[in-house]
Amino acid sequence: METLATGYGLVEGPVWDANQGLYFSDVMNGGVYRLGRDDKVSLAVPKRRGIGGMALHAAGGLVVGGRDITHVSLTNGDGKTLLTSDVTPEAIGFNDLTTDAAGRIYVGSLAFRVFGGDPPRPGHLHVIDIDGTARTISDGIMLTNGLGFSPDGKRLYHSDARGGLVRIYDVNADGSVGPWRKFASLGENGVADGLKVAGDGSVWVADAHGGRVAVFNADGSHRTDVAVPLPMVTSLCFGGDDLRDLYIVTGSRGGPHENCGTVFRTRVDTPGLALAPARVTAR
Repeated sequence: METLATGYGLVEGPVWDANQGLYFSDVMNGGVYRLGRDDKVSLAVPKRRGIGGMALHAAGGLVVGGRDITHVSLTNGDGKTLLTSDVTPEAIGFNDLTTDAAGRIYVGSLAFRVFGGDPPRPGHLHVIDIDGTARTISDGIMLTNGLGFSPDGKRLYHSDARGGLVRIYDVNADGSVGPWRKFASLGENGVADGLKVAGDGSVWVADAHGGRVAVFNADGSHRTDVAVPLPMVTSLCFGGDDLRDLYIVTGSRGGPHENCGTVFRTRVDTPGLALAPARVTAR
């Protein structure tokens, strides 16, 4: 496993761009960074903190989370707001997100300050349609995290870090979802954080307490673990020309110092799925 970049507080939101390389955020210290195809790091979006999830946009730029969901230009830093926290009375911000094949954005809202000592309160799952309208499609998720679709787009996986499990929903043609059910658990001490789905339908889940990426078969059975050198594994992303480069990102908790968040890379046998860019327009 290669160490590609380190010295960050809490690395999150990795997203692969076949032309530019890997984008990732530092939640605690702020900023979105680009790890180029030459493995050199540059600053792509300065200052913005709290970005737990990102996606490419078909019109260029990135969709980023935080206090709101924003389409940010990588040319001049301008942003267009796609969703605000008034989507529900409880929401105070947003965490991880993903896109479906049509370019809709699926994102979970937070109802408490995760790093502020607030008592946990359940949040919701939302979908932003192509025309910019938003719908709340599920509830009761204690700490929303990674999201990803099955290869056929008929199932949506959703990590609940405080609920101790990964949810699964059946997806309807209009983008709504049916009632959730349990897909998999990371065990008594496991914390399901970011996730991605591979081309064979397996679900790869970052364990924020376990120093691993847990890999589950499409039926929810545990396949294997990918060991990671730091304990706080926050998210992951498939990249490279054949989508067999697995990028794994971490936070600093449990590491040697408070800014040891790292981007790792390793080769895997199973290629990932290419994620469709967002096509949502601001209202």
